[in-house]
Amino acid sequence: MCQDCNCSVIDDISIHHHHHEHHTEHHHEHHNHNGHHTHINVHESILLKNDQIAQNNRDLFKDKGIFVLNVLSSPGAGKTALLERTLTDLKNQYNVSAIVGDLATDNDAIRLGNSGAPVIQINTGQGCHLEAMMIAKATTKLNLNKVNLLIIENVGNLVCPAAYDLGESLRVVLFSVTEGEDKPLKYPTIFKSADLVIITKIDLAEVVEFEREKALMNIKKVAPGANILEVSAKRSLGLENWYEYLSKHINQYKVIPVGFYQ
Repeated sequence: MCQDCNCSVIDDISIHHHHHEHHTEHHHEHHNHNGHHTHINVHESILLKNDQIAQNNRDLFKDKGIFVLNVLSSPGAGKTALLERTLTDLKNQYNVSAIVGDLATDNDAIRLGNSGAPVIQINTGQGCHLEAMMIAKATTKLNLNKVNLLIIENVGNLVCPAAYDLGESLRVVLFSVTEGEDKPLKYPTIFKSADLVIITKIDLAEVVEFEREKALMNIKKVAPGANILEVSAKRSLGLENWYEYLSKHINQYKVIPVGFYQ
């Protein structure tokens, strides 16, 4: 996890547009009287602080009536393609916004922004996950009074983000048919935390000889309480089930008339 790969030591966090924030955590070494080094692991305190800020985020979103998704996957699973379709297809039904996390570049934010939805980019530098404070700062760039649905596209990683609550309403974990049926078994922690698991790129299932029943069995073994959907953003397969799932939850929150942004 992050205490091992040192990704919790993040030197530079940039939130576009043209606004830079600096967030630094340190691991400290102290000398004892025998001349030996004693390493003090601060990972636990980092998570405690993160959880406190995440709860503040959650309270704010609840107060504003905003349904918030934290969307996670490994790189190349089709996260951005699905969200690009989602923002485009729902723009006449709901007012949606997105926050995108990446180590570098704003390529995904540009893609999502083509939908017309407000999009905020967070570049984490060497950090392999988003943290609650980053979300708190990013949301100051949005008019939360005019949002039904806020989608957070986390950094592509199935390890470190599992430990970091962002204040989301629900957590969505994706994996594609090209990644293999045993993905949930290889990364059980993040799948156990999922409210919804989405199998993506199902149009390629036959080509890559994806064993659907085996994959479903593995998901249910690791995350028996999670809902499961199967989609292809490219071929528009299963999207109606995804949108129905979203609408069910969004409608439990405040509904703002479409076009209120203008």
